[in-house]
Amino acid sequence: MAHKLMIPGPVDIDEEILVEMRSPAMPHYGDAWVRIYTETVQGLKRLFHTQNDLFLLVGPGSAGLEAAMGSAVGPEDRILIPSNGFFGGRLREVALALRLDVVPLDVAWGQPLDPDAIRSLLRKDGRIRAVAVVHHETSTGVLNPLREIAQSVKGEGRLLIVDAVSSLGGMPLPVDDWEVDLCVTVSNKCLEAPPGLAPVSVSEAAWQAIEANAAHSRSWFLNLATWRRYLREWGSWHPTPTTMPTQVMLALHRSVQRLVGEGDEARFARHRAAAEAVRQGIRALGLRTFLPDEIASPLVTVIAGREGAPADGLRRYLLAKHDILVAGGLEDLAGRIVRVGHMGRATSREYVEAFLAGVRGWVEAGCPESV
Repeated sequence: MAHKLMIPGPVDIDEEILVEMRSPAMPHYGDAWVRIYTETVQGLKRLFHTQNDLFLLVGPGSAGLEAAMGSAVGPEDRILIPSNGFFGGRLREVALALRLDVVPLDVAWGQPLDPDAIRSLLRKDGRIRAVAVVHHETSTGVLNPLREIAQSVKGEGRLLIVDAVSSLGGMPLPVDDWEVDLCVTVSNKCLEAPPGLAPVSVSEAAWQAIEANAAHSRSWFLNLATWRRYLREWGSWHPTPTTMPTQVMLALHRSVQRLVGEGDEARFARHRAAAEAVRQGIRALGLRTFLPDEIASPLVTVIAGREGAPADGLRRYLLAKHDILVAGGLEDLAGRIVRVGHMGRATSREYVEAFLAGVRGWVEAGCPESV
């Protein structure tokens, strides 16, 4: 049974995009393919606000993040990874698997990262070569102050790697203006397409680091130098080193064209409006958000459970009674919060009104824990 997806990704996708998944199979090379690939990359550069190189890696966001860190940072090189949630911790796991020397900076879940603390650590430790941060920490809904973090990192002359998996396309992230060296996102969240592709942008400073690290590469497929070599040497007919998921590419191509046509301001306003409507609606019903609005992302609303109004009870009720799927909490927040995504079709009035009607029904039923 199909449910309304109101989770932090993957997202429900408009039929205009889904129809491309039923397209006939096509080769991932040749004139027609190069045109589609090139148009998609150029559209993505507009969404990233970058003139940097950009590649469409096959796989999830974790593949893009592993490629970014593994390509630019050598084994046992020192990398600072501040963490204030589950996905900051995931970045550390990836870095440790790559045998990088991880410098942690722990911040309480539900609090934003502190740019001044990052700058202070960089000044104390000249061996740190790079900093990797999560822009939008979906485990709590916190939006980290990336612009200020970038100023701290670049002001100290270090490489900046950004996990924009759950933010790019849905809120401002001008890659070039903020001097982000490696920026990773995915097709299946704010880009409103099916899973399977991880766009990665690469700055000139990042290329210098990748070239310096060439002798220590731990991968062929997840080595960004491999992707650049194929684009340079084979780009006129076969711009990628591997087979591409062609129908996913066609869907992303269509979605990127539509997002670019919608324009940044209208797109960002669409996400903000959905978040504001949900937050106002749940507060009017006597529920509370986990975060103050000042640090909350416009892409996820986190509802805090309380005695008499259990978070998992709301999640189960919405699924059983209204076919709406929202996400629960992770690790220590399991059972304590509900995470509501405002991405893809979940930004529409239809989805917002259905969600609030479901929450109202749960409250009127006495906030049952089970259905």
